[in-house]
Amino acid sequence: MSDNLSEQVEKYLLSKPEASLYYPFGDDVKVFKVKSKMFATLALGKMGKGDGEKQYWWLNLKCEPDEAIMLRDIFPSIIPGYHMNKRLWNTVILDGSIPQGEIERMMDNSYLLVVNKMTKKDQQSILLHL
Repeated sequence: MSDNLSEQVEKYLLSKPEASLYYPFGDDVKVFKVKSKMFATLALGKMGKGDGEKQYWWLNLKCEPDEAIMLRDIFPSIIPGYHMNKRLWNTVILDGSIPQGEIERMMDNSYLLVVNKMTKKDQQSILLHL
């Protein structure tokens, strides 16, 4: 299920206007950008350090600080952003415990947070496609 879920997430992220995929940190970390700004990362994370441990995909998403804390309180599989600014980013562990609709809502929010920080000209070229 985990690989299928990561494919669904990747397809959803890339369906956003002007979204593109990069690998600036190597082949193991997928970085999703709108124009030149990162709005998500997707990588295989490790729960625990043992060889037999189950691996899940970890999705980093930008988030409003208050909402980030609220989501961490509601969902045990949402943690402060791994290798990110923990105030502005959450890591969503794709272990099947969060409804697909909620994951999509968080991806939408991350995308829009980044778009809303762009110049008006860049925003308009993107928002035309939403």
